[in-house]
Amino acid sequence: MPQLQMFFLVFLRVGAILMTIPVFESKSIPHLFKLALAFAVSLILFPMLDLNPVPLTGSIVSLGVGAAGEILLGLVIGFSIKLIFAGIQLAGQMAGYQMGFAIANVMDPDQSQQVLLLAQFNNLVALLIFLSINAHYWFIKALTYSFRMIPPLNVHFGGSLMEYLIDMSGKMFVISIQVGAPIIAALLVTSVAFGLMARTVPQMNVFIVAMPLKIGVGFLFLGFSLPYFSAFLKKIFNGLGQHILIMLKAMA
Repeated sequence: MPQLQMFFLVFLRVGAILMTIPVFESKSIPHLFKLALAFAVSLILFPMLDLNPVPLTGSIVSLGVGAAGEILLGLVIGFSIKLIFAGIQLAGQMAGYQMGFAIANVMDPDQSQQVLLLAQFNNLVALLIFLSINAHYWFIKALTYSFRMIPPLNVHFGGSLMEYLIDMSGKMFVISIQVGAPIIAALLVTSVAFGLMARTVPQMNVFIVAMPLKIGVGFLFLGFSLPYFSAFLKKIFNGLGQHILIMLKAMA
């Protein structure tokens, strides 16, 4: 029974991490498949962990608190990574509003909600880069490291973790500005130029002329900024290992 209880805690942590990382968090993937994958990974991982069985607890409350801690550990790791993708998507939303794409939304199958076209484009490019550089391997390593650093029933949530998550939330907006800066700056200059033209040539209908031109300028600078966008995302995703390690230390 202690081994079964330990396996149950391992399964909860593995399932929480797998269901919150990019790709696997998609709502288009059946929940039954996610549960089966978490169970299979737990079966493979459990003999390799060499965990000392915890004494069997007869208290439902203590077992529930321990199970909640395992789930929260996985959710915190997944949430911190989602903040990075949220910042990338926010950059596309800000640029899309300036280009006039706010009236053209598409359905995001991952989140089952409407998003701007440019935000969806940024999100898909980021996801492809995330998979191409094998950044998802960090989550597989995190599963092993988490059990070495934080055995089951030893998860602690302190002030340092909250400070780190707040700092990550602030960096989400910094990432959005850094990703969307080329397009946003170019469209801002374009808007100022059209404002000056409207004052000097009042006969010209600026709203009709500006719409297609701002879309063209936006796409032009989007193409110019793709190499920078790719290099920036690779730098962020390559630092995921240290990022996850800091969070695990904060919960140890």
